[in-house]
Amino acid sequence: MEKELACSDCKPKFVVPTKTTTYRSCECHCQVVCKSTSGYKQSRENCLGAKLFNQTQLHTASRIAPGHSSSLSSTTTINNKRAVLCGVTYSYSGRRYTLKGTVNDVINMKHLLVEKFAFPIQSIRVLTEEQKDPNFIPTKRNIMESLKWLVKDCKLGDSLVFYFSGRGTQQPPHDEKNEIDGFDETICPVDFITAGMITENEINSTIVVPLKEGVKLHAIC
Repeated sequence: MEKELACSDCKPKFVVPTKTTTYRSCECHCQVVCKSTSGYKQSRENCLGAKLFNQTQLHTASRIAPGHSSSLSSTTTINNKRAVLCGVTYSYSGRRYTLKGTVNDVINMKHLLVEKFAFPIQSIRVLTEEQKDPNFIPTKRNIMESLKWLVKDCKLGDSLVFYFSGRGTQQPPHDEKNEIDGFDETICPVDFITAGMITENEINSTIVVPLKEGVKLHAIC
């Protein structure tokens, strides 16, 4: 035996078995409660709750602009953006080499990446002489280690940035055949006088060669 029920909110009728005591409308998700085999009453509380739930979902969705992910998606992509920012003043290398403004350059770049390009703060590594952690002083060793960290486990869709504000120069290359002008371009870490400079070939082999297909790298020196 079957009977016919109708939702008083969304109006459609449903044919259900006679012994059915409750039924949830597939249209508005309201719960229809039967008085007897020949009648029913509407649970207004459930009906109102369903309406509010649907409106809340709609309001939340309307605040997510096209092309932007939800909080869940943001969490899953938090490691897809990394940056290494180096600012060297050479304050310990003598007045001859000292630069002003390089730390401010790094601060401004970090602000740009976070505010404009949504880089997570925890995915940005800053190296300056003001850092208390000795691993983040811009020595040659620390810069090279940070560059390895930058590209480690990179994958399709990742966005990577290497920014260096400091001195750069040239030096005779190990292999003159690979240099049209006969010199290697270099950047100078804070300890370049004792540890040496970082050449373009070292940078290339550390952060360019290991890149996977589909990874974007911006190197600004």
